Amino acid sequence: MTKTKIKVLIGKPGLDGHDRGAKVTALALRDAGMEVIYTGLHQTVEQIVRAAVQEAVDVVGLSIMSGAHLPICQKLLEMMKGEGIEEIPVVVGGVIPKQDIPKLNKLGIAGVFPGGTHFGQIVDSIREIAKS
Repeated sequence: MTKTKIKVLIGKPGLDGHDRGAKVTALALRDAGMEVIYTGLHQTVEQIVRAAVQEAVDVVGLSIMSGAHLPICQKLLEMMKGEGIEEIPVVVGGVIPKQDIPKLNKLGIAGVFPGGTHFGQIVDSIREIAKS
């Protein structure tokens, strides 16, 4: 029996032009044996959802540095539901204040990785989230 790789889409929604963290995280996930699709900078939520559908990903990851993580995540989850892919777990990383983590979890975000989270923790969490 061959185990398929976990396929993760990394999206950078909005006008934020800082993608070093997203790229380094993508490399860490790839080095851990995952298949990673990086959508690039300045993506709309619609483009990210479309890519998740087209690529049939196991996990959607957002890198958000702008402070707009709550409305972006809410819109993404609503659009995913509208596309019938609400079962795909969503994780988010970037500049996420600690007080917003419970709010993101309540929205349905499966994992939150504020700046400074160790790559090993991100990899282990995504493996666990993808199994669910």
